[in-house]
Amino acid sequence: MTVIVFLVSLCGAMALGMPCAFALMVCGMALMGWMVFMGIYPAFDAQVIAQKMLDGADSFILLAIPFFILAGELMNAGGLSKRIVNFALALIGHRHGGLGYVAIIAAVIMASLSGSAAADTAALAAILIPMMRNAGYNIPRSAGLIAAGGIIAPVIPPSIGFVIFGVAANVSIPQLFVAGLFPGVLMGVSLVFAWWWVARKENLQPYPKRSWSERWQATKDGAFALAMPIFILGSIRFGFATPTEAAVVATVYALFVGMFIYKELKVADLYGLFLSAAKLTAVIMFLVAAALISSWLITAANIPGEIGGFLQQFVSNKTVLMIILMVLVLVVGTALDFAPTVLILTPVLMPIVKQAGIDPIYFGVLFIMNNAIGLITPPVGIVLNVVSGVAKVSMTDVIRGVNPFLIAQSIVMFLLVLWPPLVMAPFRFFSGRISFTQFIQQLLGL
Repeated sequence: MTVIVFLVSLCGAMALGMPCAFALMVCGMALMGWMVFMGIYPAFDAQVIAQKMLDGADSFILLAIPFFILAGELMNAGGLSKRIVNFALALIGHRHGGLGYVAIIAAVIMASLSGSAAADTAALAAILIPMMRNAGYNIPRSAGLIAAGGIIAPVIPPSIGFVIFGVAANVSIPQLFVAGLFPGVLMGVSLVFAWWWVARKENLQPYPKRSWSERWQATKDGAFALAMPIFILGSIRFGFATPTEAAVVATVYALFVGMFIYKELKVADLYGLFLSAAKLTAVIMFLVAAALISSWLITAANIPGEIGGFLQQFVSNKTVLMIILMVLVLVVGTALDFAPTVLILTPVLMPIVKQAGIDPIYFGVLFIMNNAIGLITPPVGIVLNVVSGVAKVSMTDVIRGVNPFLIAQSIVMFLLVLWPPLVMAPFRFFSGRISFTQFIQQLLGL
């Protein structure tokens, strides 16, 4: 019955058009009322709800979110994104369908800078869609490719999604960052194969092949942008900085490069960029604060225990349980945005995951990847909305265009479910826990 109260209050509030953060608050109040009615909690106390909201936002780790968001804004406005695209264009733009490969390479590089799927997608679409249109590319399909490339951002570190999950699940964020690197690259590789398949028979106008001197010039011009991931990931990997401190480093670096190296970022631009980052931060932090109310009451009402009882028959088989959980998250992701899905399902699923003996790092990577895929699944599909607006293509056409790439990335996700060493072997190797020989052996299951 408690599960029914949880679902009815949450889904009912959202069905009435209530924003997710307020729906989470309503859900929390409904759960508290139910617990009072059942005698589990002594009395309804609004002060507890307010205090839990403050506790939800009062976290040093969560400071990484506004700084990574601001770093992404500064990166796009300061010319770093443009130079990353030009670097990829110089390398592979002359190939058949080269602009598609450029979009994938640029998406993977930019994913290691900002961690925001919407920001990366908007930047890539604004730069590449006009070029693709002029070269005779199928624009709905190209827009779908850029959207699918954009969702790599929550998986490749630094990832805002890993920060939110790490706080909600009490899991090491640096370890999540390390574990997400290889799966994120696999998502990019899957897009390469999918793009090759859909573009192989199209008559596309290639860009002129760049000389080696031109490629070297593009590399030198984009060197400061390409070095940014090294500063961010290196500082976290070698223990020089926490994720929050690395986010500050990324912000300062993007600001310095944009203003003094590339000189495309002006002082007059900063107010608008800071305001945009503040607005997005406020939305995410309010969601986090509201979700902690539901998270606390979900635990107190033993909802994970009730759901765990239903899934008890699958606990002994980790693979089957993971498949069931991934299908559940995939379905929920079609109706909810990224952050609400993470914040609502994490406290429900983590006790079940731990009971089954599934590594929380492994689950976290698959969970965030699944939620990232939800960003390009209709009807919500926030990233689809972004690319539709920037590319000036109808949502229906974008949905048709993204399907081959959505299928490719979903295959990668379920491949990781069926073969966990694809996540854990690279994680242990990059963490310095195993040698290269052991890495190959674990990867091959030897």
